[in-house]
Amino acid sequence: MACLLQISDPHFGTVQPAVMQALAQLAQEQQPDVLVLSGDITQRARVSQFTDARAFCDRLAIPRMLAIAGNHDIPLLNLCQRLFTPYARFLQAFGPVLEPVVSTPLLHVIGVKTTRRWRHKNGEVSAAQIGRVVAELARSAAAQLRIVVVHQPVHVLHAEDQHDRLRGWEPAVHAWAEAGADIVMGGHIHLPYLCDLSTRLNGMGRRLWCVQAGTALSTRLRQGIPNSVNLLRYEGTAPLLSCRLERWDFQPASGRFDCVQSSVLPLDRMH
Repeated sequence: MACLLQISDPHFGTVQPAVMQALAQLAQEQQPDVLVLSGDITQRARVSQFTDARAFCDRLAIPRMLAIAGNHDIPLLNLCQRLFTPYARFLQAFGPVLEPVVSTPLLHVIGVKTTRRWRHKNGEVSAAQIGRVVAELARSAAAQLRIVVVHQPVHVLHAEDQHDRLRGWEPAVHAWAEAGADIVMGGHIHLPYLCDLSTRLNGMGRRLWCVQAGTALSTRLRQGIPNSVNLLRYEGTAPLLSCRLERWDFQPASGRFDCVQSSVLPLDRMH
């Protein structure tokens, strides 16, 4: 079985030591194979924040890691750096590439850089990026679970979050579903949720799951939802493929992360 841990929006610079300790304990107990950081790793893209974030990720001792930048991982106030070298600090800590790919026998995980130096918060995906992901999905092995990782969400639940939705999401979702993607993971709005996009969009011939994560470590909580992370488990056994998504929330009373929701995600393919 493969196990993937999704950590989103930790916002180093606003992290809570007790939650960090609990997450390190969870990683030690669950032993995930892959760590996914879906953006906003830091609060203000400072060198010290990236250094602390990388040290914490190394402490988790997860064999493979895929990290993408969020809008907070680009300098906000240093306009010269934002214009000419917006990702220099991110790459120093989590490089060497902005759109990494992690492939294991059971997982094929594709990162997409949805941030833009000229946008403060909003993200977008270009036609070229959509095509790159389609080409990468074509390289997936039959047994692999196919995951695309973005920062801004491709689907939102509430009208007030609509402005945070990824620009270019609709052609991306249709193209990636057709190319065989199973899951699009995101963060940005600090709300954990799960949605079968084929039930929300016309013209989709197969399921594509939207998996959103809350904030893993930050004090910047929303709607009373505690710090949370996602664990994804996948066996890759035929004839009917599925994976299991678990949401783990931090419990202040116990000082631990507990599994509060577990969902089976059917996959629309036989191999």
